[in-house]
Amino acid sequence: MAYSRIANASVLGSLAKDISLPEDAQDTISSVSWSPVADHLAAASWDGKVRIYDVNAGSGAARGAALLAADGPLLDCDWAEDGTLVVAGGADAKAHILHVATSQTATLGPHAKPVRCVRFVKVPGSGGAPIVATGSWDRTVKYWDLRQRDAVATVTCCERVYAMDAAATLLVVGTAAQHLHLIDLRNPSVFLRSADTPFKSQTRAVAAFPDGAGWGIASIEGRCGINVLDEATASDNNFTFRCHRTPPPDSSSTTTIKKQPKTTQIWAVNVIQFHPARPTVFVTAGSDGTYHFWDRIAHSRLKSYPAVGAPITAAAFSRDGAWLAYASGYDWHAGAAANTPSTHTKLALHPVTVEESTPKKG
Repeated sequence: MAYSRIANASVLGSLAKDISLPEDAQDTISSVSWSPVADHLAAASWDGKVRIYDVNAGSGAARGAALLAADGPLLDCDWAEDGTLVVAGGADAKAHILHVATSQTATLGPHAKPVRCVRFVKVPGSGGAPIVATGSWDRTVKYWDLRQRDAVATVTCCERVYAMDAAATLLVVGTAAQHLHLIDLRNPSVFLRSADTPFKSQTRAVAAFPDGAGWGIASIEGRCGINVLDEATASDNNFTFRCHRTPPPDSSSTTTIKKQPKTTQIWAVNVIQFHPARPTVFVTAGSDGTYHFWDRIAHSRLKSYPAVGAPITAAAFSRDGAWLAYASGYDWHAGAAANTPSTHTKLALHPVTVEESTPKKG
């Protein structure tokens, strides 16, 4: 199933109220994550640092609050449930822990290859201790109890881990070769289910529903999918749709060259994220530099925004959904040689409106 293309300019929003944060990162921001208990934003970068910002909830103004430095590019970050710790995974094959209040650090690992994804997860039976799940290009997901030095469990995936997310008791793992693993965290050492994705191309992002009842998935082919965990209702609720595609020029336009190929540009979808307070609403963002709000129940687009000037590489909602933080910069699709000074790394906040975050009535 495909959502209809936006044809009415009235649904196109303005970037005028988006707020720029300090341009501290020296390279592409790979991941952003908000504290679950405070207006603190973490941004992990290819320059090997995670920067923590204290954001004014009213104005969006931000100041630096803490810093984590690693020995190589950092590819993902996440907050502990109580907001005291940040974890980041990177190219050095390790996961790095920052205690935000004291700036003390610790290291988990290593994996055999870079750590692509990190999440704090709730694992029953852990005594309430923080558990970190790390997904690596070595084809494993490891679980770490911060009270112990070594991983407490390891799950071997069918391919390299490219994307991972968790909510409630669900852990979703997207791998190379378009494979997907689902893990019930009540039994974290085995796969609940494994399957192929509905796409022909590489998975770029996954996101668990806030209640853990399903997940969204995004690919580099300008397509996303919505899936529910309950197989009995899957046929009524699962669907895929096209997005982040630039249609060919309007043939009726006087500026259109007659011999210009009518080719649709297809962009990678780098982000899919669900609104924390209105879980049927989600946002996508891509290499075309745009972000869009969607309603998964009504199968409709709620609001779209124009390109920000560079690919959007990461985005996340604040704890109450009042802000959407997004990062833009070079997305490495053409390798290091194409990373020129003309593409700036930026971090911004978008104030989420009622219009774009309210599900449509049936």
